[in-house]
Amino acid sequence: MLNTHSGKNPLLALLLLVPAGSIGVAMALYIAPGSLGQAVFSCCKVWLLALPLAWFFWVDRGKLRLSWPKRQELLTGTILGLVMFGIILGAYWLFGQHWIDQTDLRTKAQEVGITSAYIYVLGAMYWTFINAFLEEYIWRWFVWSKCQILIPGLGSVLLCALLFTLHHIIALTFYTQDWLVVILGSLGVFMAGAVWSWCYLTYRSIWSGYVSHILADLAIAFVGWQLLFG
Repeated sequence: MLNTHSGKNPLLALLLLVPAGSIGVAMALYIAPGSLGQAVFSCCKVWLLALPLAWFFWVDRGKLRLSWPKRQELLTGTILGLVMFGIILGAYWLFGQHWIDQTDLRTKAQEVGITSAYIYVLGAMYWTFINAFLEEYIWRWFVWSKCQILIPGLGSVLLCALLFTLHHIIALTFYTQDWLVVILGSLGVFMAGAVWSWCYLTYRSIWSGYVSHILADLAIAFVGWQLLFG
């Protein structure tokens, strides 16, 4: 991935970036659902993607240097991802399918445009393979790197995981409206975010986190399919 940057004004960078995730989700799901909310969500997404690169080149004066995945990174990512895959499916079969209101969830899914299995599959492919990569780039490469400057070591892992969880709490609350599901789901997101941040701390690369992120999102996509079309 891009070379680690020097990290000027890390707190300002986080304040400019992190709220955009929550603002976009809140606008799209709660405040202005429809074309306006989607427009704001899209603008926030562009901001989340563009700011890290702009900051890297123009504030930190970083230099572009790409690194390709190594065997150990891929192996670690695969093992962690398979563990996450099993935990997510196990939690759904043991508890989730009994706690989640399928009728309400299907109504909410239709409200945001998931009106057919075809649309769902396309969306799941995007979130699994493309969005997972973008989240690793945003939340591990950029956000963790800034957290590492503020709170070195394990503290940066926990802080980055917490920041990563915030916008997921908003989305989980919208789709389930069950506080037990929201709490457990948010805890799961936090733990996954901590694992992926630890991967970046260990390898200084997004690849192990990306591989495990794909497998975790595949499990979530399978659960979503069961809830919406099963």
